[in-house]
Amino acid sequence: MTAIDVRNLTKRYGDDVYAVDDVSFQVEEGEIFGFLGPNGAGKSTTIDVLMDYVRPTAGNASVLGHDAQAEASAVHDRVGILPDGYSLYDRLTGREHVAFASDLKGADANPESILERVGILDAADRKAGGYSKGMTQRLALGMALVGDPDVLVLDEPSSGLDPEGIRDLRTIARDHAADGGTVFFSSHVLSQVEAVCDRVAILDDGRLATVDTIDGLRDAVGTGSTVTVTVDAPPGDLVVDDISGLVDVTVTEDAVRGTCVEPTAKLAFVDRVREAGCTVLDLDIDDPSLEDLFAAYTHPEEDRPSREVEA
Repeated sequence: MTAIDVRNLTKRYGDDVYAVDDVSFQVEEGEIFGFLGPNGAGKSTTIDVLMDYVRPTAGNASVLGHDAQAEASAVHDRVGILPDGYSLYDRLTGREHVAFASDLKGADANPESILERVGILDAADRKAGGYSKGMTQRLALGMALVGDPDVLVLDEPSSGLDPEGIRDLRTIARDHAADGGTVFFSSHVLSQVEAVCDRVAILDDGRLATVDTIDGLRDAVGTGSTVTVTVDAPPGDLVVDDISGLVDVTVTEDAVRGTCVEPTAKLAFVDRVREAGCTVLDLDIDDPSLEDLFAAYTHPEEDRPSREVEA
């Protein structure tokens, strides 16, 4: 079943300011879906429409079969959200915050269990006004987990977290999906998205650039993997022109480097280096990062067509 279905979503302010421009994508149940883009790309606006915090100019969205605007209460019952820019109550303890969220959801959550899951059980009875930024982020995540929601929406969830907190966040996201839940992971931190998500949507300037797996993005962009073969001496007679999928070969005193846009080219490239009389001392394969893929999609060589505003 489709957990989130967004169709031709547009949110426009005034005549020519587009927060989101004709965006369509689907998220399947049990998936960790990355929603990637720089600040101001339209990620939070899309989430606001899913939660009916703002109304779209055009298009529609549904969550677990419920129309996000017409059936907002049903959506809220089944979604847990860690919003970007949330606020807590300084005078309430962590335990009281979780109990409050439980009351709002009509859930029977155990505050101690929730706080232990997000790593702040030792601060359960401290007032949130004395929490660090990382602790408040953990508490807000705990509140989102109340009621074991079918869909967990995380908007810039790693903000303020230390490396241990980020690892805990990944574990929670993976566990939630493994239990059959869906995670919508919105972030501008590319490494966080790459580390945990099954598929990624890239949003740029309100428009959807692409939706695919990380491997699918690599294949589509064709950036290839950089293979560096460390050798004892430069090759005497290196013949690689006939290797399909091998480009940009360079030779130095102690290494031969090539870019392989096809997987089969990697082994063929290493074999040719050996055949050229070199002893292979080391081998390094550097796959293109999500940063590389993001740049390829958001900074194309050709300018985008201008928008036309319908009357």
